[in-house]
Amino acid sequence: MGVKKLNELTIIEVQKGLRNKSFSVKDLTKACFKQIRKTDDKLKAFVLLREKESLSLAEKYDQELKENPEVFAQKPLFGIPIAVKDNFCTKGIKTTASADILKDFIPPYNATVVEKMLAAGAIMVGKTNMDAWAHGSSTEASDFFTTKNPHDLTRTPGGSSGGSAAAVASNQVIAAIGSETAGSIRQPAAWCGIVGLKPTYGRVSRWGLIPMASSTDSPGPLTKTVEDAAIILSVLAGKDERDATTSLEPVKDYSRELKRKTKNLTLGVPQEYFLPKMDEKVVLTVKKAIKKLEKIGFKTKKISLFDPKYAIAVYTIIMRAEVSSNLGRYDGIRFGGFRKNFGQEAKRRIMLGSHVLSSGYFDQYYLHAQKLRAVIVQDFEKVFKEVEAIAAPTSPSVALKVGKAAKDLLFGEMQDILVEASAMAGLPGISLNCGWVNNLPVGLQIVAPQFREEIILKVAHAYEKSGL
Repeated sequence: MGVKKLNELTIIEVQKGLRNKSFSVKDLTKACFKQIRKTDDKLKAFVLLREKESLSLAEKYDQELKENPEVFAQKPLFGIPIAVKDNFCTKGIKTTASADILKDFIPPYNATVVEKMLAAGAIMVGKTNMDAWAHGSSTEASDFFTTKNPHDLTRTPGGSSGGSAAAVASNQVIAAIGSETAGSIRQPAAWCGIVGLKPTYGRVSRWGLIPMASSTDSPGPLTKTVEDAAIILSVLAGKDERDATTSLEPVKDYSRELKRKTKNLTLGVPQEYFLPKMDEKVVLTVKKAIKKLEKIGFKTKKISLFDPKYAIAVYTIIMRAEVSSNLGRYDGIRFGGFRKNFGQEAKRRIMLGSHVLSSGYFDQYYLHAQKLRAVIVQDFEKVFKEVEAIAAPTSPSVALKVGKAAKDLLFGEMQDILVEASAMAGLPGISLNCGWVNNLPVGLQIVAPQFREEIILKVAHAYEKSGL
């Protein structure tokens, strides 16, 4: 393997290089924009770029590093070029959620996630494309254009954080920020062959995130390595007085947690998550990865969870109800364009969501779904008395061809079927590459109890360090 280009480095490698004065922050930032110019005409990961502002900040950071070589202790993301999904509000910078209605919206404030990231020294190079309002799992539902998969431009990168995943996988940036309602970080990470971490619901603030489903939305990192994901999570996690759903649970130093010895961890393998119609090669690849986890010291145990199809029904009803409520604010009076400019996917979700919340149907659909959601939570709690974490496939297939989503009104629900239950239960999960099928990456997901992110990070890190 040849010497890495600067834009191909990880956060850890960048920090080492900057400390050793092997290159400057400006060199690194220039390398990322060079890669963006080289690849993004075809890839289309970005809806907005900030080259001039990023290079100016890079020069400032180079001067700061000369004056304070220990700056990394105060700013753990110092000098790191990062992309941000375009549903996070950015002060004075256009934020569209890839929706035509918001094409001219410029927020007067930063989302908490953006605020923390910038305070930690990151350089926000641009905003990434997504399914409009995060309604989708292929990035084809963007009102602007479709992002392509870096491994095969005829395929999608997944979604809704497809732009962020594609930007990391193609080395346009060192890392990116995404958001997940049920699959929108883990599924594109799986299809693009990178690491995607969905924290526990309430671990990271949603303030300033344009909402999709407020009871499950979870911001998180997309990175090249598990260790990089741990670094970013440590920056983003914590209580936020502006978001009442954030937890008082103490934030751990997740990077340090990776170095602690993993003792006697048992991983549950749910048989129901190997679906009857699943791609057989994906099944074999994930089972091989689980065997590898056994070889490197983890115990495994067959477990039983509710059939994932029940989570589809619960998620579909609750998510659409919350979408209907959240999109009600875009009335074209306070902000946003005319409602007639909503895309077809948004209109479908608004109509179904309004229906399940309406008089005469609320008890029959929405209330019933919430009760079943509680049963799903209890099902996980029961299993976690036997095992410390769960290992399973992230997605039932590798990346699909562009155009598939338009032919299936439940495309997203079916592609996210293996992550929806854990999302509805508010659990932390991580997806990482565990092999290849037809030259396309396959994702392995690890899920743990609420606020036990250190477990999924340890397991994923141990697997990653052992090599594919």
